[in-house]
Amino acid sequence: MTQIILFAPLIGALVAGFGHRLTGERFALLATTGLLFLACLLSWVVFFSLGEHPETIPILRWIDSGSLVADWAIRLDRLTAVMLIVVTTVSALVHLYSWGYMDHDPNWKPGESYKPRFFAYLSLFTFAMLMLVTADNLAQMFFGWEGVGLASYLLIGFYWRRPAANAAAIKAFLVNRVGDIGFALGIFALFFMVDSIQFSTVFGKLPELAGQTMTFLSWELPALEVIGVLLFIGAMGKSAQFILHTWLPDAMEGPTPVSALIHAATMVTAGVFLVCRMSPLYELAPVALGVVVTIGAITAFFAATVGLVQNDIKRVIAYSTCSQLGYMFVAAGVGVYQAAMFHLFTHAFFKALLFLGAGSVIHAMHHEQDMRHYGGLKARIPATYWTMLIGTLAITGVGVPLISIAGVPIGFAGFLSKDAIIESSFAAHNGFAFWALVIAALMTSFYSWRLMFMTFHGSPRGDAHAHEHAHESPMVMLVPLYVLAAGAVLAGMLFHGGFVGHHWAEFWGEAIFQGPQNHVLEESHHVPVWVKLAPFAAMLAGLGIAWWFYILDPSVPGRLAASNPAIYRFLLNKWYIDEIYDWLLVRPALWLARTLWQRGDGATIDGGINGLAMGVVPFLTRVAVRVQSGYLFHYAFAMILGVTIFLTWFALGGGGK
Repeated sequence: MTQIILFAPLIGALVAGFGHRLTGERFALLATTGLLFLACLLSWVVFFSLGEHPETIPILRWIDSGSLVADWAIRLDRLTAVMLIVVTTVSALVHLYSWGYMDHDPNWKPGESYKPRFFAYLSLFTFAMLMLVTADNLAQMFFGWEGVGLASYLLIGFYWRRPAANAAAIKAFLVNRVGDIGFALGIFALFFMVDSIQFSTVFGKLPELAGQTMTFLSWELPALEVIGVLLFIGAMGKSAQFILHTWLPDAMEGPTPVSALIHAATMVTAGVFLVCRMSPLYELAPVALGVVVTIGAITAFFAATVGLVQNDIKRVIAYSTCSQLGYMFVAAGVGVYQAAMFHLFTHAFFKALLFLGAGSVIHAMHHEQDMRHYGGLKARIPATYWTMLIGTLAITGVGVPLISIAGVPIGFAGFLSKDAIIESSFAAHNGFAFWALVIAALMTSFYSWRLMFMTFHGSPRGDAHAHEHAHESPMVMLVPLYVLAAGAVLAGMLFHGGFVGHHWAEFWGEAIFQGPQNHVLEESHHVPVWVKLAPFAAMLAGLGIAWWFYILDPSVPGRLAASNPAIYRFLLNKWYIDEIYDWLLVRPALWLARTLWQRGDGATIDGGINGLAMGVVPFLTRVAVRVQSGYLFHYAFAMILGVTIFLTWFALGGGGK
């Protein structure tokens, strides 16, 4: 059954990518979508029928070189099962949604067969992600990791006629390669220390490495700390954490279904999955965990500040994704991997819902993405409005604090998972992370409601023709919204007890490891009341400010930006991180390239060869021409001169003994 889940998307990708000319476009779309729904159904069956102990399902012999053995196999435990349902559910719904969204795409010329290629890329991406989450060793995980990077490059740059799309695809590919270098070095270091990259073998030998050091240049460094930081650098790139986050907003150049697939439940969550999978290592590397929680808290705060002023509807949601990933890493960094996976799980539903809802708005507004040209769309697209409202209630954390029924808190998905992370950060006595997340929760509420108010409320703005002809999306696009809305409402309450409740040990089994000194999850259930109320109060404050700014007095945002131009530009330009990279890295690299090209290749190499060809060679040719005069006395003179030189050299001792 698990093999079918893994290979169904690959078969769909091959059929759509290489066979659509034989089978026809419609069959290619049916094959990819049908196989994804089959994988989704089987993933839920596996999730509910999974036993307590991990299983290993062999596929084939892969790498066997000396002590390096890495067979292709499926590691099936609760961590894998959670990722299976997240990946296949969102991917299946994105496939279905794309039937409507990609129909009559204005970016293509009439008659161009772009749909099979798009669906093939979607299925290839899903297969690579499934390879990653089912990996039984680090080599297989790295294979899926790079496959996801390749597929994301193809999807982000799908509109290849647009220079911005090509630039965004290259940027995503290159920034992720920076993180991948750290991931690869971490794998090398782990193999050097353990002589294996098989998860079961590595996890069994990790206690022996506690306290051991490894030599780098002249330094003796703690082995597990170094490996943990290197692996996290890989996670930073894939999950768009601060410093390596710059590719994420630019990836919005891809079609909206791609944004939902990459940024909601699949590619960007790979880093969180990696840290949780390696929990036995991180439990022995407190410094590495400190790096994880610090970067996560900074990312959550940074991305939330930037999201406050963005006007592109997809970029607002993209920075929201970046911020929510920071929450997940904070949870993993304080040792509550269960809360990280819980938020990953719930986030998949409401973030995919918001992205696909944004796509429905863009579809209705004839591909206009600037929220300043929206307004008053609630009456035009009511189904999209109500589903996006549910997604907004989920991401902002609307719920009933301090009250539960049968031990289950009441609220939307994000209320339960996000609050669990904030309470865990407080229980871990990390004040920096706690307050960064609470403030980020306030800003998340503000920019999420700002999006809703600017899009659906108030008076229509922008192109009057577009507003007059705005229409609801077809049912093939609305059905995924309804399904995801149900998940955004119910996922938190239904699975709270297993993920982070008192039954987490039975639910997770051996998939997640916590050391005997790690009691943060248990202590998070007993934090003070004001801690439990803090994120709820932040949510209300963000909602109130957004209501004031965009409903009661819409002139306030403009006046506030005009009175604080430096702060507004700082946030609008994303803290100038891209400009700093351009100054520190891009321009020096271009200068070096131009220097090597103009002075090295052009002046030295080409110039030297051209000088030799145009100066020395003609001179020698002229000399040779004069020597070859054709006169016998010239040749006789040359012979006599040569013999004289030879005899002189011999007479002076040059001839040896």
